[in-house]
This record gives sequence, C-alpha cells and structure tokens, in this order.
Amino acid sequence: MDLFRWTLTAMILSFLSLNVAPAQAVRGDASHGKTLFQQNCAVCHADTLGPGNTTIARQGPSLVGVFGRRAGSGPNFNYTNSLKASGLAWDESTLDRFLTNPTAMVPGTTMVLIMANPADREDVIGYLSRLKVPAEVAAAQETPVRAVRNKRDPGDWRNATPGAKHHITLADLPPPYSTRSAGNGPDVVRQPANAALSVPYGFVIKLFATGFSNPRVIRVAPDGDIFIAETSRNRIRVLRAADGAWVPSTNQVFAEGLDRPFGIAFYPSNSSPEWIYIANNNSVVRFRYQNGDLNARDGGQVIVPRLSESHGGHTTRDIAFSLDGKRMFISVGSGSNVGEWMGRKSSDEIGRWEAEHGRGAAWDGETNRADILVTDPEGREPLQTFATGIRNGVGLAVDPQTGQLWTSTNERDALGDDLVPDYITRVKEGRFYGWPWYYLGNHEDPRHAGERPDLAGQATVPDVLLQSHSASLEMVFYTGTNGVSAFPAEYHGDIFAAFHGSWNRSIRTGYKVVRVRVNHGVPTGEYDDFLTGFVINDKSVWGRPVGVAVAHDGALLVTEDGNGTVWRVAYGKGER
Repeated sequence: MDLFRWTLTAMILSFLSLNVAPAQAVRGDASHGKTLFQQNCAVCHADTLGPGNTTIARQGPSLVGVFGRRAGSGPNFNYTNSLKASGLAWDESTLDRFLTNPTAMVPGTTMVLIMANPADREDVIGYLSRLKVPAEVAAAQETPVRAVRNKRDPGDWRNATPGAKHHITLADLPPPYSTRSAGNGPDVVRQPANAALSVPYGFVIKLFATGFSNPRVIRVAPDGDIFIAETSRNRIRVLRAADGAWVPSTNQVFAEGLDRPFGIAFYPSNSSPEWIYIANNNSVVRFRYQNGDLNARDGGQVIVPRLSESHGGHTTRDIAFSLDGKRMFISVGSGSNVGEWMGRKSSDEIGRWEAEHGRGAAWDGETNRADILVTDPEGREPLQTFATGIRNGVGLAVDPQTGQLWTSTNERDALGDDLVPDYITRVKEGRFYGWPWYYLGNHEDPRHAGERPDLAGQATVPDVLLQSHSASLEMVFYTGTNGVSAFPAEYHGDIFAAFHGSWNRSIRTGYKVVRVRVNHGVPTGEYDDFLTGFVINDKSVWGRPVGVAVAHDGALLVTEDGNGTVWRVAYGKGER
C-alpha cells in the first residue's frame, strides 16, 4: 500500500484535477504513450473513470481531464502546498517541463520521478491530452468517501497508543468490496507546537536530527556511524554520534549521483566490513568501505546492472546478505497495483515461464518484479527468484540468530478499508505469496477471478498480518544488549517496523512504529503499537515513519519523510 508514497507520488502529475480540458492539438504517439503510462504511472494514477463516471481512487489523483486544469486542484487528493501555490495550469509546455525535472520546476513537490527522454515525454503527454471527462459530468464535483467510524476499529488512528495490541487472523478478513475504495491521502504539515510523540513508560524520545530531504532507509555501520538514504536527492548521508548523545556530531553527504537509492547494507556482515552496498531503483552498486569512512572511497562498482526491464510503479529496492555471506537478497516491488495490464498465457506457456522464473512469477512488465531476487555478493551468478508473489517487499532483514530472511510487505489496494492486510513474514525459498492472483493464501482476487486455477491453494500465508493500508516499510531486529540506551531484555529478538500510513482507507491508520513479537525466531502473529502521535486529525499528519535502526548504544532511530527528521528512542535516561 505504500508504493513509496511520498517520493513516488507518482509518475505523472500527482497533482491534478478532473475537469474538461479545452481542445488542444498535441503531438506525440498516444498509443505508445498509453503503454508508457501503464508501465510507469498507473500504479498511482487512473486514466479512466469508474462505473457511473466516478473517480477511481489511487494514491495519486486521476489524470482524466488533466489538460487545462490548475495544478493542485481537484477533489479526493491532498496536494502539496508547493504545488497548490505554483500557479501552474497543465498544458503541453508545463507538463513537458514538469516531467523533465519536477523538483526544479516546483521546489517542494514530492514527485521525484523524471522522464528524461523527450520522445517519451511527448508520447505520454499526447496520451494525457486525450483523457477527457464527459461533458455531462464535468461540472459535478466528486463526493469523497466519508469515514464511518466504529469505536472498536483497532486500525483507527485515534486508538493508536503505546502498548495497544493487535492480532489479525484470516478469520477477520471481510469479503472484497465490503466498503468503497477510499482516496484519503493526508495533508502533511509542520509539527504543531502542542504535538508530542508517545512511547511506552520508561522510554524517552527526542528529535535527533532534522533538515533531511526525503530520508528513507536508515542503517547503522558496525562502528556506530549512521547511514541514511535521501532518495529524492539521489544521495546517501552519514551521521556520527557518541553513545548516549541526543544530537549527531557529524552530518554530511557520503555518496551522491545515485539513482533513487533506498537499501543499504555492509559486507561482509561482521565488525570490519569492506564494502557498503546500495540498492538503486534498477541496479545494485557498492563502494569500498572501512569503519570510520565519511566519504565514499571511489566512484563505486556496479554489481547488478539491471534488476528488471520496467522502471515505473514501486521504486524502493532493499538489500540484505545471508549470514554465511554467500547470498545477496534484493526486493523488487511490482509495477502496478494488481497486474492490471499483464497479458494472458496458455497453460503450456505458463509452465515454461514458471520453469525459468519460479511458481507464480508474473510476466510482461512485471517480469522480475513483485519478487525477492537472489544472486551472490559479486553479482556473478544470474539473478534468480528466491520467492514470488510478494507485491512490494519494501523492507528486508535477516534474523541474526537464525539466519532466516524476513520481509515487510505492502499489499494491494482498492478492495476496501480492511483488504488486503499488509504483512511481515519469514520468506521461504521457492514459495509463492499470492500476488496478483491470490492474497493471504487461497483468497482469489476478484479482479483476476478464474485466471489461475492452477495456483489455488498454492499461496503461502504470511506470518504476521498488519492492518490493511498501514504501509509497513523498513523493519529491524532489536539486537541491543548492553549499550547505555539499550532496551530491556524482553525486547531482544523482536522486530520494530515503521508504518508510513494509509491513503486507501476511509479511517486513517498507520503513521507509527510497532513492535512485532518474535519467540525464539518464530513470530506469534501479534504486534504492539510502540511509537505514536504523528496524526493530528482526520485530515492532517506531521510525520510519516519510514526507517528504523538500532544504534550502537541500543537506542532506536526512526526516520520520517514528512518533515525530514530523525528521532531517537532510548530506555531510561540513556543520555548525556
């Protein structure tokens, strides 16, 4: 559900309305533009109207009728203040400049995807120019989906509090379309003067660092240095702080000129790594590294030059190494919500495809996507699918005790408020996890009804089901034991996960950090709220958690990309 919400808020015009456009003669191959739209934009933006000429809700606004509209207007989407204040009206010229470099044209916009090829821009714009709203409905303002409150709703943001317990089971799942699909993205505002974060009794939370641009994954080197992916700025930043310190003493750029970096990993995974690996949007690179390095030693080496043939949709890629150091795991999210534009294959074609790509592997623009891929740390072995049908495994982690690979996954949208639950799970090699044909075991997605009877009963049920649309991102095993800020022993071996927050739920949920219970390497299925307080009201939030990491002194570090900050949680005083 997250779909890299704020950095990707979509391929094109995360920001536009739905009214009738004046007729314009626009160049470009609309047919090719439609293909590009489906590959790059459609996971966030609709290009058609729904039944009864209703707006189709996705995490970006519908682009039907975009030409001639004022930027940052239109119903059912919360636009950035920078876009609303831009004064732009969308036409061939402004769209071309915007897609060339969105942040240069509208500083502060959350849309970072660039369409560098002028011919591709021309074709996509030509296609958008043909998306019209019927005249009979052009003047009608779409009525937003209204929240229907239930005081017992455990996902309601108002019920989030440290220690609140959750345990979702398959028996709790409603039928598809039990509620309408909501378009309920938040207004992200500055932290109000009276807003405060909450953590369990005995813990302390304070602002650690600020001023970041789209901080995402956070990872801690063996020597305690803190590395943060500033994805929209195409760079990695490094911070240094003494044990127990509440502010870093060093904060500088480590490497730049990357391509939407996200995952970060050190190799070998011991006290003296020789490399730092970075997962770009469509490649994996590495830099020579020694403990204490504050700048990349060289220009980097490309280890995996290409992860997939398509580039749009989910852009986050995480990376992790097996405990024995022989395998490198890479998560690649889907290019679409639910494989809407995949073609059909015969049973014979499917058999041949799966023999090469794995059971349940998707094809066409989804080839090598919605998968966990695996190769060796040198990238010499061909990329193989480790597990398939994982829609968007944003976060990867290897249990330091058992060596088991885990993932934090965003599931699909548009089936209602409480479908489909996100999940955190152990990832078993060769397993199929359902996407796009099934979800959570043998639940067939109605949008693919009858297409893959051969996969009935074949999808693995994930270990820990999370409130639908929470958008669980990075996860980390808590390993602190004797640092000055270490948590009590009962936390050791449990998981912390960052929930970026919902857009496809009429009652807002997420925007918090949770603790996932693990008993000797085996999840119980339960999770507890740990860090809450980022939501102001039904419309506004001031923080969107993304990354979690365990500091050298045992503190928990949390990034949030709404206001570009890092927070530190310590147990007891644990401060200097």
